[in-house]
Amino acid sequence: MTAHDSHGSHDLHDLHGSRGSRGSRGSRGSRDTDVATAPAAPQGAPHEVPEGGVLAKPHRALSVGIVSVVLLIAFEATAVGTAMPVAARELDGVSLYAFGFSAYFTTSLSGMVLAGQWGDRRGPLGPLTAGMSAFAAGLLLSGTAGAMWQFILGRAVQGFGGGLVIVSLYVVVSRVYPERLRPAIMAAFAAAWVVPSVVGPLVSGTVTEHLGWRWVFIGVPVLVAAPLALALPAIRRDASGPLDPDAPAEPLDRRRVRLALGISLGAGLLQYAGQDLRRLSLLPAALGAAVLVPSVLGLLPRGTYRAARGLPSVVLLRGVAAGSFVAAESFVPLMLVSERGLSPTLAGLSLAAGGATWALGSYVQSRPRMEPHREKLVAAGMVLVAAAIATAPSVLIDAVPVWVVAVAWGVGCLGMGMVIASTSVLLLRLSPPRDAGANSASLQISDGLSNALLLAVGGAAFAALGGGMIGGHGSDAGAAGSHPGAFTAVFLPMAAVALAGAWLGTRLRGPAEKA
Repeated sequence: MTAHDSHGSHDLHDLHGSRGSRGSRGSRGSRDTDVATAPAAPQGAPHEVPEGGVLAKPHRALSVGIVSVVLLIAFEATAVGTAMPVAARELDGVSLYAFGFSAYFTTSLSGMVLAGQWGDRRGPLGPLTAGMSAFAAGLLLSGTAGAMWQFILGRAVQGFGGGLVIVSLYVVVSRVYPERLRPAIMAAFAAAWVVPSVVGPLVSGTVTEHLGWRWVFIGVPVLVAAPLALALPAIRRDASGPLDPDAPAEPLDRRRVRLALGISLGAGLLQYAGQDLRRLSLLPAALGAAVLVPSVLGLLPRGTYRAARGLPSVVLLRGVAAGSFVAAESFVPLMLVSERGLSPTLAGLSLAAGGATWALGSYVQSRPRMEPHREKLVAAGMVLVAAAIATAPSVLIDAVPVWVVAVAWGVGCLGMGMVIASTSVLLLRLSPPRDAGANSASLQISDGLSNALLLAVGGAAFAALGGGMIGGHGSDAGAAGSHPGAFTAVFLPMAAVALAGAWLGTRLRGPAEKA
């Protein structure tokens, strides 16, 4: 999931891979006081075993399978990010560059909520299979695009599939792995990014330069079959079906699905308004806000918007961290190609070290001795992220060597590994297994919505300061002149947002826990 899509997100880079506590209290979630005093989630899921790690015999096949899914997502994210500057120029779409990323996150929001509903009622097998299929179909659509709008449409289809996949994997983790193993499997997700982060930009850059950017997109779907063959049988055996087969099936919560569609529609309208930058754009902007705000309030835990202690702050922090980082990272390859004249391969490799340091950060948070210090760990991680984003545009000064970006991004990814994995662990701790899907969807909505909105803000600032004039079709990267101000207008505000996340890191435990 692109640019650590999340992702979607490096938790699945995101997975972002990227849930508020709702239980039976309704779609608005628990009241703040309920969240603060809620008991810890049960120690594990129906298939918990008392001994062994994630590679012990009872978990081995499933662990290898789902980590392989993350490996595929990681390769796609790093490869697509490297090819995007060339694709946008050849399709005359540099002015819509941010849409190539944000379209993914916008549609993923609907996929996340649908997967949460689907996974809680029937198990994660169905949404995971459907998600991987849509993910591959979107890549093929983008890879065969003849115009930027078709490319963006493909990214939207891919994002819907990614939303299904990311929440499904959280449901799998919640149902199968006991609480003591969840930090380890989250660390394994992050570790799956190491090799793709190093190899992906090199492979993608080489393919882009010698065969063309289209093959970066068309070639990835052939890799889908292998992780599915590994993961699906184990998921069918250990995590399929409802948690209580004897209980009557709960109906689909159509209100939540409508609210998710409202979020996607509202975010899309705001992105369009931000890119168009005309007076007439005020109309779609107002309509988008009118649809988006009530939809967000209906799907995220109560108190999220004001950073209430406990779970609401966990959900909000996830969005702040992922959105600021992804919005900044999306412009790094374009900045290096257009302003410093690097090849797509070298520009992509500038982010390669991030895979290893992200895995290191995730490993650090998984150590048992770090558990009492998780709040401080998260706050420190966000300071590292803010520093990295603020440092990146220094390479717009010719005297600053380009390797500064690689070092800065390695530091930022270390912080993100600590933050993203920690929010996932906290989320699952506060979620009983039966609500893991809905709660996972809430966290991922925060992740994806922040990605989309902050990319829209960054893209609007970039376009307003002349960024859309960079490297038109058939031109060299810098043919239309240098626009350092356009890039600075993206990075510095995102650094400020990340710094605000350091404060949120002090609010992750409820009053009862702090006492």
